Amino acid sequence: MTLIKSDILSRSKEIISLLALLVLISISAPTWAQVNPQRMGNVRVDELSDDQVRSFMRQSEANGMGDDQLEQIAQARGMSPEEIRKLRERVEKIKKGDRRKSDQSDPNKGQPRGGIDGRQLNYEMDSLSKQKDPNTEAEKALMELRSKIFGADLFKNSNLTFEPNLNMATPKNYVIGPNDEILIDIYGNSEVSYNLKVSPEGTINIQYVGLIPVSGLTIEAATSRIRSRLISVYKGLGNGSTSLNIAIGNIRSIKVILIGEVVKPGTYTLPSLANVFNALYSSGGPTENGSFRAIELIRGGKKIAVIDIYDFLMRGEIANNLRLQDQDIIRLPVYQSRIEIVGEVKRPGIFELLPEESFKDLLSFAGDFTENAFKARIKVLKNTDTERKIADIGTDSFSEYKPSSGDKYFVDRVLERFANRVSIEGSIFRPGQYELKPGMKLSELIKKAEGLKEEAFMERGYITRLKPDNQVEVLSFNVAGVLNGTSADIRLLREDVINISSIFDLKEEYTLSIDGEIRTPGSFPYAENITLEELIIQAGGFTEGATARRIEVSRRVKNSDVLS
Repeated sequence: MTLIKSDILSRSKEIISLLALLVLISISAPTWAQVNPQRMGNVRVDELSDDQVRSFMRQSEANGMGDDQLEQIAQARGMSPEEIRKLRERVEKIKKGDRRKSDQSDPNKGQPRGGIDGRQLNYEMDSLSKQKDPNTEAEKALMELRSKIFGADLFKNSNLTFEPNLNMATPKNYVIGPNDEILIDIYGNSEVSYNLKVSPEGTINIQYVGLIPVSGLTIEAATSRIRSRLISVYKGLGNGSTSLNIAIGNIRSIKVILIGEVVKPGTYTLPSLANVFNALYSSGGPTENGSFRAIELIRGGKKIAVIDIYDFLMRGEIANNLRLQDQDIIRLPVYQSRIEIVGEVKRPGIFELLPEESFKDLLSFAGDFTENAFKARIKVLKNTDTERKIADIGTDSFSEYKPSSGDKYFVDRVLERFANRVSIEGSIFRPGQYELKPGMKLSELIKKAEGLKEEAFMERGYITRLKPDNQVEVLSFNVAGVLNGTSADIRLLREDVINISSIFDLKEEYTLSIDGEIRTPGSFPYAENITLEELIIQAGGFTEGATARRIEVSRRVKNSDVLS
């Protein structure tokens, strides 16, 4: 009996393990089925901004992935070994730079820090369905290295549905078609209501009136036609004693076809109130190669509108977002021109530009410069028929410069240096950094720093100055002489650092030590003219077993003769 139970338990464990494996495969397989193996092949590490690399580092750290795992996934996604090596070196460089900055400001330096340094996290999940696929998480981290296509998130945002509002009043320009429900209310001297469905032939049948063709008419035109036919039965409609109201009840469904560079092409069944954006959202929007700015609405074999999604993204306008009709075709062509901009702009990414648009328009799409941007000159990498080249764009050329497809623009940061900074430190009431005004002298800076403290050493101060070749030199001056005018004042230069010492900085600290039968033995600061009695009192006085008849005092004798 025990052997039978053991065999059953063993087989149960095998079945559970097999089911767990199937669950993991079912979780990860759909994700990997959508992965393009070459999607990392066009990543150039040298062209990545520090923000992109830091985002990648944060993503990999959050998921506890090590270097080896990330490199294997990156190589599987088409990233070359050379680029992987560059990425590893770039990550290490940024980590060292961040660690150096942190050490300067963090008193707890030396503590272990996170990063993609091989650290692994232990995942404890409540169920197999919540388990993360490490390959999928690695894919997410690597995708941080790729610039985002502006507008792509619009159709991936679950909080935006773009569903048509079916509870609104019937628009006057709504075109009636087969299977629409027409609600006719007659009230006044005569009261009657009709709920009529438009037949496949496009007509409605009103009692005592007969068939009325309404298909293809707007609700406003249909109301006029129905009124003219009802007057023969309801005379009050002519003299105003009876009123007529016509509305749409249940609306019909229409078939719309989406083709071209769309995530899920095909035929969609939508409410007849749907517009182009409703159809685009239902289909997942443009693919990576799809255009966001030249979406075509084709009706009856003719292109009747071109939709630019940037109008909505940039200004909240939905120009040409027409209401769809049955058998409309929405075609998404491939993009014609895409340009990337990275660095110190508020919205870095890949943008689609029209032929007539300039770099200034690209800058507007990117949200303009950040506060730290170097605006005088923008660097751009361009592709020729045979090789790449680099160019610079000045501020005066922003409006005229026409970007080309494949251009990549780099907006650098302003230099980490000051054009007019001087510093003063030491025995000053307000030490710190100050503005260097033209012709400013040392005495003016001391005055601006609220003057010297009482313990300032007046005989000598120092200026640490940078030479034109950035070598450091030190200049000394008489502090008292500069202030009272007996010594020449010194004209300050950029990045001068003035140091005025305190007399306490130049003086050795003296202490007195007391031990033995005393209540609080220890060391006490020395003060001029202090007596033995005063030191004993500071130490709390004698203990009960102390005697005042014999107290030993030892001191260091200065300049003593060792032969005496």
